[in-house]
Amino acid sequence: MDGKNNIQMTRIKNYLIIALSILTLTYCSEETQKSMGLKPIPNSFGEINELVVVADKDVWEGHIGDTLRFYYSSAYPILPQPEPILDLRHFTPEQLDRAQDRRELRNYMIIANINDSSSPTTMMISKDIGQEKIRQAVEDPSFNSMVGRDKWAKNQLIIYQFGVSETALIDNLKTNLSAIIKRVRKADSQKIDATVFFKGESNSLMNEVKNSMGVNMRIPDDFFLAMNKDGVIWMRKETDKVSSNIMITKRVYKDENQLSKGYIKSLRDSLGKYIATDIPNSYMKINDTDLPMLSKPVKMGNQYTIEARGIWEIVNDFMGGAFVTYLIHNPSNNELVFIDGFVHAPGENKRDHMQALEHIINTIRL
Repeated sequence: MDGKNNIQMTRIKNYLIIALSILTLTYCSEETQKSMGLKPIPNSFGEINELVVVADKDVWEGHIGDTLRFYYSSAYPILPQPEPILDLRHFTPEQLDRAQDRRELRNYMIIANINDSSSPTTMMISKDIGQEKIRQAVEDPSFNSMVGRDKWAKNQLIIYQFGVSETALIDNLKTNLSAIIKRVRKADSQKIDATVFFKGESNSLMNEVKNSMGVNMRIPDDFFLAMNKDGVIWMRKETDKVSSNIMITKRVYKDENQLSKGYIKSLRDSLGKYIATDIPNSYMKINDTDLPMLSKPVKMGNQYTIEARGIWEIVNDFMGGAFVTYLIHNPSNNELVFIDGFVHAPGENKRDHMQALEHIINTIRL
């Protein structure tokens, strides 16, 4: 019995030694990772179009904050009901330090008057970009912003905006608005793509578009073919709350008059006969009475393109929504490619659904 007890005690000691060794190695490994900066960096998270503003409390509640909200939360063009271009959230540096998840969001804009040396946000910017850059900003007012990446988490966009006075910072926020929105859009594109193509791509629809229209375009698998006749393709995605639609057609290019707002309106309204409800004599048309149709030249796949945005309605019925249209000039084939995305989502916000359609449309290649 004594021999058996000694063997059991020896086994127990061995198990304890092994267990303690594993715990020690694990602890040392974690401590070594921390000391060497090798601790795994978390992935950032957050909604698309969300911009976290890091600023002192008095800055956010004063004239600078008013400017931010007026410009950066202005209306997205053009929707039946106003929705902001960006959804703003605010944290002070102290609030960021109180919760880890506040530092793991995707898009940040850190703003400060760098002449206020006692400002916690100024101290943060100074630490991040360095004193040499701060001196450069003081000497050269045109140097008023910088872009960083992955400060607290992976796939993170960090935008620094600064000025040497409150007035200068307000002016910089206004001047840099367009560039900031483009930065956020680009940073969001990966998440939009993952969301839009969550179920994959529809090879059958992509072949249909290629064979009928001579263009390549990525089309999500949850879209279906609603119509392909008279040289017009109509594709749809239907959920309980939202109807997302894409129409494509082509026209022979004759002269520059076709590259105009008036031509887009005429062409889009002519396609409205295909979009009808059960009510007799119903059809889709542009409603540029309640809201104007905006147009501007852009580049799509290196091709000269006219982009138009506005709202549509169904004549003789109570339906409407937002649309975005692209008229692409393809000089090699002497033709115009017309592609239109429109949404019907009664009672729902439409901004994100329109952005999803724009993302799909922007994959087109002639």
